[in-house]
Formats: sequence, C-alpha cells, structure tokens
Amino acid sequence: MNIAGKTAIVTGGASGLGLATVKRYVELGANVAIFDMNEELGSRIAAELGEQVLFVAVNVADEESVQNGINAVVDRFGALHVVNNFAGIASPNKTLGKKGPHPLADYLKVIMVNQVGTFNVARLAAEKMAHNEPVNDDGARGVIIHTASIAAYEGQIGQVSYSASKGAIVGMTLPMARDLAAYGIRVNTIVPGLIHTPMFDTIEESYYNALVESTVYPRRLGKPEEIALLSAHIVENDYINGECIRMDAAVRMQPK
Repeated sequence: MNIAGKTAIVTGGASGLGLATVKRYVELGANVAIFDMNEELGSRIAAELGEQVLFVAVNVADEESVQNGINAVVDRFGALHVVNNFAGIASPNKTLGKKGPHPLADYLKVIMVNQVGTFNVARLAAEKMAHNEPVNDDGARGVIIHTASIAAYEGQIGQVSYSASKGAIVGMTLPMARDLAAYGIRVNTIVPGLIHTPMFDTIEESYYNALVESTVYPRRLGKPEEIALLSAHIVENDYINGECIRMDAAVRMQPK
C-alpha cells in the first residue's frame, strides 16, 4: 500500500515512537491523525506540521472516545487506511513486594490502556477500513500496526503487568490478521527493544551505559526514527502480515 495520499491514525502520537512515525508518514505524503491524551502538546504538534495533521484527544481504552475520534478523522480526510497503536503505560510493581501484593488497580490500568486500548482502536478502525475501495491488485484496504515490547518475551523483575499486556498484543496479532484477511486488512506488530525516548535522558549515566552494553550490534539504543522507518515499510510491503517483528539490536533482557 502506497502511503502517499492515505490517512493514518497514530495513537500516542504526540511523543516518542508515535511522534517519529507521525513525522515519517507526513514526509511520505499521508494525512495523519494524532490520538493522544496530552491536548496541549498534541495540538501544538498538529499546528506545526500543517493541514495534513489532525489532533484528537482520545482515551484509547474508552469505546465512545475512540469511536468519536475515528469519526472525526473520516470526516476530515474522507477515509482511514492505517493505524499505529503506540499508546501505552507502565507501572513497575513486583507480584509481591515489600509493600505487599501488586496493587490490583495498577495492574488493571496497564491492561486497560495497553491491551484493551490496542484492541479497542483496532476493532473500530477495522470497521471503517472495511468500507474502503481496494487500493491495489491485492485488494488491500487497510493496515493495522500494534506495538508490543521485548518485555512480552523477556519481562524483567517488576514488569509483570507490562509484560502481560504486551504478551497479549503479540498473541492477538496472528488471529486478528486471520480475522481481517477477508477485508483486505493486514495486521502486524512491532516489538521494540531499548529505544532512546525522552525518558532515557533522565536516568543515571551508569545505568544508561549498562543498557547500551546489553545490546549486541549496533552497540547503542535504538532511535524512534528507526521504528518509524519500520512502520512505513510494513505499510508499503503488502506481503508482511501476521508478524511480530523484533527491533532490538539482538538484545535479550536479563531478569534485572
């Protein structure tokens, strides 16, 4: 699917991996809607990037919020072809720690945003995509790209809720691709490793260096722009479907 002239939604698009992907899509000629909870930042980014970009304040875990957001995108741009699910949170807690059992409310919040939010956006976006006219000889109508994490496979101490939510995203990828194949909608998941987002600017240098040393090659943290490149490639390569693609410099996380 050629990105130029298509319309994409990027959840969590006001920062980090999402923002890098928004910028990449705009460079390639797409219309892009940023779904994010940070209204001030999202609105400013949309204004800076121009008429190709729309910001909508959306809570991905809320059905009405997502449906209203998708409707606003279709009203503005006429159709929906691509979704990137980047929105996510973490809540570091051990199953049992010094303060007692993992707070259930914290666990449920992570699951609702990361897992349920991903599914919520995907299912409602797929409904709109299914009405598109095919855009190529393969009958393509849409592309959905989830974001998991290497924590889905090698969760560290204190990552039980985050790993569970990301493992669920990995698990839903193939069956969702099979569910939506009849509509010409592909589904894939990017599985990032250690990507240098702004939160890494605040950690201790010794810890940062240890993270760099844990990578195999190249010996550095990944760049958000590299995730954006992969997102664009997934959209444009019609034979990638039902895949969970690790992008992690061959790192395998240790328990802590």
